[in-house]
Amino acid sequence: MIPRVRRITVLCSLAAALTACGTASGDRPAPAASPASGAPSSTRPPVLAPGPGGLTPVFEHGPRNRGKTVALTFDADMTADQGPRAASGEHFDNPGLIGALRALKVPATVFMTGRWADQYPAEARDLGRDPRFEVANHSWSHYAFTADCYGLPTVDAGRMREDVQRAYTSLRAAGVPHPMPYFRFPGGCYDQRALRALSGLGVTAVQWDVVSGDAFATDADAVVKQVLDGVGPGSVVVMHCTRSAAPTTERVVRTVVPELRARGYRFVKVSELIGQAGTGR
Repeated sequence: MIPRVRRITVLCSLAAALTACGTASGDRPAPAASPASGAPSSTRPPVLAPGPGGLTPVFEHGPRNRGKTVALTFDADMTADQGPRAASGEHFDNPGLIGALRALKVPATVFMTGRWADQYPAEARDLGRDPRFEVANHSWSHYAFTADCYGLPTVDAGRMREDVQRAYTSLRAAGVPHPMPYFRFPGGCYDQRALRALSGLGVTAVQWDVVSGDAFATDADAVVKQVLDGVGPGSVVVMHCTRSAAPTTERVVRTVVPELRARGYRFVKVSELIGQAGTGR
């Protein structure tokens, strides 16, 4: 979960940078395939080329000169120790938000932890089987991949790769047939060691350029303003779909979507922005 203030550690320079919702016609990228899925190359979604020394590439936003496109992304996260809280009735999903996206016909990318998929397999399956959503990897544990990351527990460097692979296993077990080869670091925190640890997995690390501020927010209007003030052509907006920790997000989406459309924006998934960047395969 990400607080209002964006804080991302970048220690190296890189070469390049849930029931379902609808999408406008013409907004559909190629079918998704997960890393090492064995799918034909023609069906693989776009990814960025590795960075210097083969480091995992990082994507923050699409081209600024390819029209008014914007990708709404939602983190569906649970930490490894939140199972008892979910069992006692705390809600880490948000069906109302997904219903709003469906009613508004907005495509979206959901970054899902393996722990969330284990807890809500039916919702993960519904999202993963709807061609108007794409489901990507947000780690299994939602433990941080760097030290000092908003108080999150940390995963050892030697287990980072395993944590990402375990998440893909959980997504497939829940019924997501083609999880995307995109990974979002918990808290958005990464460094050169983390990028090196994930090298060779075939994933593109996806960050953002607009922080919605919906995490733990109680003032929907303030979140709306932050999003509208931040969005530009090619933007990636980070939001959350956990009722317990982001209770205003549905109201934010119902306000932001029509306003951005009135400003001429078209909603796309992250895969389309990466494809527009011209550095994917």
